[in-house]
Amino acid sequence: MGASHTNWEDLGISNDFLFGKVMQNPRLCQELLQRILPDLKIDHIEYPELQKAIKPDADAKSIRLDVYVRDNKNIVYNIEMQASDTRELPKRSRYYQSLIDLQLIDKGQTYRTLNRSFIIFICLEDAFGHGRHIYTFENLCKEDSSISMGDETAKIFLNADSDKDDVSKELKAFLDYAAGKATNDTFVQELDEAVKEAKQNREWRHEYMTLLMRDQINVEKGVEKGEDRLSQLIARLMEDKRSQDVIRVTQDKLYRNKLYEEYFID
Repeated sequence: MGASHTNWEDLGISNDFLFGKVMQNPRLCQELLQRILPDLKIDHIEYPELQKAIKPDADAKSIRLDVYVRDNKNIVYNIEMQASDTRELPKRSRYYQSLIDLQLIDKGQTYRTLNRSFIIFICLEDAFGHGRHIYTFENLCKEDSSISMGDETAKIFLNADSDKDDVSKELKAFLDYAAGKATNDTFVQELDEAVKEAKQNREWRHEYMTLLMRDQINVEKGVEKGEDRLSQLIARLMEDKRSQDVIRVTQDKLYRNKLYEEYFID
């Protein structure tokens, strides 16, 4: 769970769980989307039951979407709060796109029925290192950027850690709030009240603590499994008198994974 704090009382809008709960208010969610995408006219939004429908194969990585909504023009939006570790976001956005598309098209339907979609990450750190508040990516022709592929997908990465004057004052106010900075913006004040109200919800607090405990157990299991795999690999390398590789696999993750495959260690 993406959170700078794990204590329920200390959580703010930058916690992905709390953000998802606050965004269940359609008026607040619609206003946030309108600030991110000012050129779109969003009359209303609704919440399709997509999260329950996402059932990838057993071997696939499962995901829980923070916020998934659809507007009056059947445009779909996936909004994710990312408080830390932005390095994997480009690949994760690709994965999210594929899963969402699978849910948007029924068997036998043509690809033309796929909805226009936006995948939006709200980050506290700069995912691309160029100091911008916003990075928007669409599929354009490499040889002629005036040619759009026309697949109607866009991926937007917002960065709360920027001093540039490159977004509206309304969007900057929200990003400042996400970063923990004070602002007099009316919408931000409403969000802050919604956060305080959400933290009074005992059911949500229990759900959060349950998810936190589950994640901790999964981390511990992952560490145990990783240690066991490394122990197996080192034993096999020692048997084959590959002492130099023993040293290397403890320091080089890519090489370690390569040798896991070589020795068929799952």
